[in-house]
Amino acid sequence: MAKTSESPLVLENFIGGKFLPCGSHVDSYDPSTGKVHCKVPDSGKEEVDAAVAAAKEAFPDWSARSPEQRAQVLYKLAELLEANLEEFVQAESKDQGKTLAFARTVDIPRAAYNFRFFASSVLHHTTECSQLEHLGCLNYTVRCPVGVAALISPWNLPLYLLTWKIAPAIAAGNTVVAKPSEMTSVTAWMMCKLMGQAGIPPGVVNVVFGTGPKAGDALVGHPDVPLVSFTGSTATAQRITERCAPYCKKLSLELGGKNPAIVFADADLDQCIETTVRSSFSNQGEICLCTSRIYVERSVYPDFLQRFVAAAKKWKTGVPSDPSNNNGALISKEHLEKVRGFVALAKSEGGTIHCGEGVDELDLPEQNKCGYFMPATVISGVSDGSRLMQEEIFGPVTCVSPFDAEDEAVARGNGVRYGLSATVWSRDVGKVHRVAKRLQAGLVWTNCWLVRDLNLPFGGMKSSGVGREGGKDSYHFFTEVKSITIKH
Repeated sequence: MAKTSESPLVLENFIGGKFLPCGSHVDSYDPSTGKVHCKVPDSGKEEVDAAVAAAKEAFPDWSARSPEQRAQVLYKLAELLEANLEEFVQAESKDQGKTLAFARTVDIPRAAYNFRFFASSVLHHTTECSQLEHLGCLNYTVRCPVGVAALISPWNLPLYLLTWKIAPAIAAGNTVVAKPSEMTSVTAWMMCKLMGQAGIPPGVVNVVFGTGPKAGDALVGHPDVPLVSFTGSTATAQRITERCAPYCKKLSLELGGKNPAIVFADADLDQCIETTVRSSFSNQGEICLCTSRIYVERSVYPDFLQRFVAAAKKWKTGVPSDPSNNNGALISKEHLEKVRGFVALAKSEGGTIHCGEGVDELDLPEQNKCGYFMPATVISGVSDGSRLMQEEIFGPVTCVSPFDAEDEAVARGNGVRYGLSATVWSRDVGKVHRVAKRLQAGLVWTNCWLVRDLNLPFGGMKSSGVGREGGKDSYHFFTEVKSITIKH
């Protein structure tokens, strides 16, 4: 629907290849101004039932197409996203609060690349064969699409993480019902406009907008949805697991993190500090892989802390459209208050706030003074038992603490319920391998951060998730393996 300068954008659900209006809506805010900029459908069981029915109807024809035929459609969708890149960049920044620069260099290019990557990778999977000559039998496996996939994506990297799910699901021959976050729905709605142009048949991709308790709950509990891929909080994942248990659904859950960086005395501190500022504060700290605990060997701790705080002070926060800013606004007023609450807790526990919240003032234009901005915040002097060191903050806040020995660093790195990612900084190759192996994390980076090969498994241990996604892993998740024995 068209938007006038006076009225907010009104989104519609995309079901069976058509945009359908919804009777009620929820407000979505521009985080940089604090004003409503969008009305998102408040969908429930009725809309979800219609979307699942459309996906179920489209499944036989779509799954019967060859991988090459499906890949061509995904390539076309990638091209269309790139052709409309700047429009998507502007919308993602306005909807999520991130800087235009981050949306332009990370979110939207990666969304297009996800379609291109899975279009290619689906052509290169092979299956197994074994011979049982003494029984006169040949055994082989085939992989079949599962059916209707429920895909629920979060608000921090909206289109990026939605396409990370849609691309492998439909490449493998499934049809999907997707539910983006109600706080960041605009770019998903914009992508729906490109589906017909890309040649995606009606019903193959359906997008239902709404909240988790209404739309999400109806979707994950639907008896005709055999598979759920979810990225979001551990608490929501527990609820999804309970809803799916009666149906024994396939689940892929990519959840929170409380990711440590372990900095040894022999690390290249210049490279380490530059990268760790980025890993702590990128995208307002609203990336599940962000570093929120930094353990530094005691002999270099004073030097590291001084230099790290100085670098964090240079990490600029402000209006998302200003190319000199590193960070924009946090997603919502409620989330900003939650993150600020952690900083207040640190103060009450005797921690030191070196920079950021409550220390450094932000200079914002008048129209942005009600936005949800928070500067990069560095804290020290907090115990490992504190909620600051145990709970996911998901904001531009990181805590720094000294350690004395390798075993201590590993034990403290592992001393939380999460296990998504970790970084290790050392010039000692043996130490790097040793520590990486011992850390309880699905991804460990050494002397770098966020270097991603999409072929590799992505996911977490402990409360950070169930399952893995990536080239081969996504293909295995979105298909069922079948063993066939032929007696000759």
